[in-house]
Amino acid sequence: MMSDVKPRIRLPRSAKAGQAAEVKTLVSHVMETGLRKDADGNTIPRMIINRFTCEYGGEMVIDMALEGAISANPYVEFDIMVSDATDVVFTWYEDGGAVYTETQQLSVG
Repeated sequence: MMSDVKPRIRLPRSAKAGQAAEVKTLVSHVMETGLRKDADGNTIPRMIINRFTCEYGGEMVIDMALEGAISANPYVEFDIMVSDATDVVFTWYEDGGAVYTETQQLSVG
């Protein structure tokens, strides 16, 4: 379970309006596929981050589905086109309904 783990996010210290800014995220999660068995031979239930989204200034910039084949501790890197200094909201959705959200401010200089 991820409830004790904080996602790691890297935004540039300052971005320039009209240019792309590189965003990097890593979230600690075991990403259990549902295919392994425990010591007693019971199937370990699937428990993965199945969706990741990012909003910049209230607009969706990435919405991706994650499947069981993705590695543990999923790392995502992408660019966003910068216009204003505003909040960037990152959300990870887990099987079973848990949702983890982190918000960071992007500075424009």
